[in-house]
Amino acid sequence: MSAALSCEDYERLAEEAVEPGPWAYLVGGAASETTLRANRAAFSRWAFRPRVLVDVENVTTETTVLGTPVSLPVLVAPVAYQALLHPDGECATGRAAAAEGTVFCVSTMTTRSHHEIAAAAPGLAQWCQLYVFRDAGATREHVDAAVDAGCGAIVLTVDTPLLGRRERDLRIGFEIPPELPLPYARATVGEAAHNPAAHFAKLSPSLTWRDLEWIAETSRLPIVLKGIVTREDALLAVEHGAAAIVVSNHGGRQLDGAPATLDALPEVVEAVAERVEVYLDGGIRRGTDVAKALALGARAVLAGRAPMFGLCAAGEQGVRHVLSLLRDELRLTLALLGCTSPEQVARVHVQPTVPYDSAA
Repeated sequence: MSAALSCEDYERLAEEAVEPGPWAYLVGGAASETTLRANRAAFSRWAFRPRVLVDVENVTTETTVLGTPVSLPVLVAPVAYQALLHPDGECATGRAAAAEGTVFCVSTMTTRSHHEIAAAAPGLAQWCQLYVFRDAGATREHVDAAVDAGCGAIVLTVDTPLLGRRERDLRIGFEIPPELPLPYARATVGEAAHNPAAHFAKLSPSLTWRDLEWIAETSRLPIVLKGIVTREDALLAVEHGAAAIVVSNHGGRQLDGAPATLDALPEVVEAVAERVEVYLDGGIRRGTDVAKALALGARAVLAGRAPMFGLCAAGEQGVRHVLSLLRDELRLTLALLGCTSPEQVARVHVQPTVPYDSAA
């Protein structure tokens, strides 16, 4: 772990530590993986506009998300099946997030329950990522469990009526062991469901905006909609009472050819006009990536693969180190931009590296 100086270093270490099947599931995208690559490439299309002769002796990365204090504007995104990446699974990730002072969004496809994670990580700010199953009763039970365990928000994923075509999984024959604990999914998907496609086939393809009402009523928690990439859906999210939006294309794992999230961010931010908080996920590897997202209007980002690289390589300590690297990189970036807090980063701090065609 001491040899790792960046998330890229952890990615190399992680690939050596994990079996090929789970690794393909973690790093793969949909179809030709165009959107997967686009998420990373989008950051290179923006350059910084640093200001100088600013007092940056005291720089903080602290901020809040939905009123919850966090030590940095990087939340741990929901990632399924974490016990396949490390024996301690989501409990290790939760302990790391708690120690580093940030939110952990726990996947519906978690291998540890919200209560187990809460017991393993006292003081953790835990959010519940929710898939809505065809069996609405199973979904209600999951929401009830999340509320009982003290989750602070429901992160409703809205871009998965059907599972994207994950060709890496298919080529390598990735299978989920029938004994893998899935506290909120196993009873619904059954022990015979041995791959992600079989699991996700149990999700409801008829989810609509009307369903937000019963989810909000059941949970009495803020609803964060994850999977918005257009102005039109951002406006509908506000209209239907969402507390926050995650500009997300599911890490390039659903619709190949969807826009890079950093490209989609400005129109979503403009549409909501500060009525709800906006977050971004997809391609976060550096503190500079976080700063560019903040400059384009995100309140915070969610990082999934990067913390999971740490989990694969070194368990809890690996996740902690990844988060601390992102914090240190962000703090340095803020100072070099002439900012002393995340809230000071604004659109004036970035410029496109290739001028936009105003006639386009």
